[in-house]
Amino acid sequence: MRILFVTDYLPYPPVSGDTIRVYNLIRRISKHCEVALLALFASQGDAGSISHMLEFCRRVEVINHEWPDPLTCIPDMIRYILTGKPLELRLLYSQKMADKIYQLTSNEEFDIVQIEHSRLALYRESINPNSRSKSVLVFHNIAFDQYDRIYNIEKNLVSRLRTWLFSRQLRYWEPSYAEKFNCCLTVSEADKRILLQANPRLSVDVIPNGTDVKKYKLLEANQNSPVLLFVGSMGYLPCADGAVYFCRQVLPFIRETISDIQVWIVGADPSSDVKQLASESIHVTGFVEDILPYYKQAAVSIVPLRAGGGTRLKILEAMALGRPIVSTSIGCEGLNVVDGQHLLIADNPKEFAEKTIRLLKDNALYQLVVTEARKFVVSGYDWDVIAHRLMSKYSELTQKATLG
Repeated sequence: MRILFVTDYLPYPPVSGDTIRVYNLIRRISKHCEVALLALFASQGDAGSISHMLEFCRRVEVINHEWPDPLTCIPDMIRYILTGKPLELRLLYSQKMADKIYQLTSNEEFDIVQIEHSRLALYRESINPNSRSKSVLVFHNIAFDQYDRIYNIEKNLVSRLRTWLFSRQLRYWEPSYAEKFNCCLTVSEADKRILLQANPRLSVDVIPNGTDVKKYKLLEANQNSPVLLFVGSMGYLPCADGAVYFCRQVLPFIRETISDIQVWIVGADPSSDVKQLASESIHVTGFVEDILPYYKQAAVSIVPLRAGGGTRLKILEAMALGRPIVSTSIGCEGLNVVDGQHLLIADNPKEFAEKTIRLLKDNALYQLVVTEARKFVVSGYDWDVIAHRLMSKYSELTQKATLG
């Protein structure tokens, strides 16, 4: 079976949620299928990234797309408005990318063309219409729902207006355009429900996010260390907002009981608001090559998100490593977790602080959550199991085509 993955960035190094997912699935699928990878954006270090991905992929290509000046796109944007397409998607359109997809699907017979993220969905039109490929669209999150939430936490007036407009356009376009694909994949049952409520005619299956339970083994318990860890892409507004929310509204309550508490905020491209949090007890690292040393020194992982979408791979990572989690409901949505068993859930500052303190003080609760969380990821969220589910879906799609 031949699979063409269409992504925005190369998935190596796997440093964000979507790259972690794509990288781990390609690694496993390539053992059974011929995989080709086409990415839209080039970045520094791509030579090494391409070389690494060629260990799994038969072909890897990158289009060096640069963000266009919005002013030069005004005629195209008018056409987008008239045809119901979200304006922001024009900035992601590359004729070189479209031509490359057409060329690849003309010269090779791919069984599956899989496009990652609805923001790249318009490249569905670039697949050679004579190709027998089945098209798959992966929703790492439901974008119209994601941007509705980002609107609620955005402070800049211009960005807030732009986000509102984008979310309104997406709410109509995203579920409607998805009908052009043979299959849509979401990362959770919750996202599947949102998508089907918006368009019941869609064919939607769930292929969840996961973690590498063989790579991420249980670390030694570290409950007595007064160290909290928040991992995420700190240039992404929901993560940046979560860091600021925790440090300014939750942390003061924790300090009333645990005065020497330390917080480590680990993730690439921290925003200026996140950088300003840095102090003797709040450490902002930026990008790190290896996350394991930070988990080793931490006692508890925190996920104080108030916006976002999809499911958090960092929750699954922390569970696999044996670091119990305190999360908001939004932070752990899409995962079939039980509060008090797999993690602790809190949606206001005082409750978040109280549950964090409980984990640090209650040894029996700490050990229960660690044990149950590890069982949770091993039984249902291992990348090997998830890749097998995805390949079964590919077989189902191609068999239907044969029978048709």
